[in-house]
Amino acid sequence: MSRIPFISVKNSKRKINHIMETEIHVPVGSPVIRKFPIFVEEHNVTDGAMKLIKQLRPAWDINHVKTKLFTDGTTNKLVGCYVDASPEDVVLVRVYGNKTELIVDRDNELKSFQVLHANGCAPRLYCTFQNGLCYEFMQGDALGTQDVRDPMLLRLISREMARIHAIHAHNGCIPKPNLWIKMRKYFSLVATEFTDKASNARIQQEVPSQAVLEQEMVWMKEHLSQLGSPVVLCHNDLLCKNIIHNSKEGHVRFIDYEYSSYNYQAFDIGNHFNEFAGMSELDYGLYPSREMQLEWLRVYLQAYKLSTKKGEEVSDRELERLYVQVNKFALASHFFWGFWALIQAKYSSIDFDFLGYAVLRFNQYFKTKPAVMALQIPE
Repeated sequence: MSRIPFISVKNSKRKINHIMETEIHVPVGSPVIRKFPIFVEEHNVTDGAMKLIKQLRPAWDINHVKTKLFTDGTTNKLVGCYVDASPEDVVLVRVYGNKTELIVDRDNELKSFQVLHANGCAPRLYCTFQNGLCYEFMQGDALGTQDVRDPMLLRLISREMARIHAIHAHNGCIPKPNLWIKMRKYFSLVATEFTDKASNARIQQEVPSQAVLEQEMVWMKEHLSQLGSPVVLCHNDLLCKNIIHNSKEGHVRFIDYEYSSYNYQAFDIGNHFNEFAGMSELDYGLYPSREMQLEWLRVYLQAYKLSTKKGEEVSDRELERLYVQVNKFALASHFFWGFWALIQAKYSSIDFDFLGYAVLRFNQYFKTKPAVMALQIPE
């Protein structure tokens, strides 16, 4: 009797379980997302946006629709559409960048969007189209590298992150982090650039070798997985521009959920701390001091414990434990975005020195690793 069917069933079950464990589950009764068979040209977003507006806002006079192009994105094109009669109702049309499906799980992004909206953490999602999505504009100001250091905003940001981390969207499964799967996938996408025949000579010269990167990745997975950081729903890309401060209502909200997933709590926080350095002109002198981090982490832990019904008293030991976890996981964040930038250097049509950015992230990893590895989790 052949054993092959038995093996394939077992493997497929394992595969399904694995997907279930890393998958975000949309709440029952969530509104169905409208889908339009419209393709929007990346270099002529306005024409395509108007076709979508006719569907989403049929009452608007198309001749009076105004547009505003947002230029902060490094992977997408984004345009806001509105009419003077109701300027507060801005429909955002986001067009996915070239080959971004290689690095972004679009299905997962939509689920994150829905879950976060259901929990009051994200805007309304209006529709998807062939190469993008439309959603509600969030009133407020995108933050800069100085804003995230402001004591008042710092507390708002840490509480908002705690609120997201406390959301249950895993349908009863014990969620698994997708950090290592994703990092391995990114690595395999750029591995071809390390060969002698590769098109990009700069990678050969400026980026650590494939063998070194692989070795570090294996070491990181082994070491960081043992730190006991809880797996929670994470934003995973909390750079300054993805934080919107509504001063009128006194809150912050996070935008752009392309990289949202189940991940280690400490990764999400460590990644945010790395983003204090900015992006277009990286300055790691802006990485938060121990004192600033402890203030951030205390507020975060109080809010997280309150949200997960575990009281709100925070001990010095808990605080120190999270501090060590966060700074160790900040190393993984450098690697993750280093690989991401190498992929962008290969495929993106956006005018940005992605390769230079990758080099800076890998350099920072190797520079900070010795001091970070000396940190000890308190007994």
